[in-house]
Amino acid sequence: MELIQSFSVDHTRIVPGIFTSRVDTLGEYSVTTYDVRLKKPNKEPVVDVAAMHTLEHIIATYLRNDPDWKDEVVYWGPMGCLTGFYLILKGSRAPKEIYGLLLGAFKYVEGAEEVPGASPVNCGNYLMHNLEMAKWYAREFADYLAANADNDAIFEYPKTERLVTNEGQNFFDS
Repeated sequence: MELIQSFSVDHTRIVPGIFTSRVDTLGEYSVTTYDVRLKKPNKEPVVDVAAMHTLEHIIATYLRNDPDWKDEVVYWGPMGCLTGFYLILKGSRAPKEIYGLLLGAFKYVEGAEEVPGASPVNCGNYLMHNLEMAKWYAREFADYLAANADNDAIFEYPKTERLVTNEGQNFFDS
């Protein structure tokens, strides 16, 4: 099987930031998947599960209500490794073009007083939320984004070079 694109990123070198994970063309339309990475993989503790769930609810609600972006949002959800989120938007924009949107989203979390959709009718695990921890992670990431706005490393994926033999066999060790 081919290695999927998100596994071609050198996770030993990635830093928190906003990255283009992939651009897919669907007929005449394109959608872009962004990697919104809050933590250094395999170096920092991952985001607490309950806080991650809370961040998902609040930021998904924020994005889908933003008057300038709501019609562009396809998906917002957590990575299985709990180091960040995936954002899928219609079209193709550079990560720097969505910087303001995401900075605003994470700053919005800090002022949240409740978790939208945190009821048994609206959520499959409504008791697993932690608003205070979500605020802490949101503040940490918003401060990081603001401090690194001019640092290209938070917008450009480090890629892993993979050795391929003449017969087409891939070697996946880094």
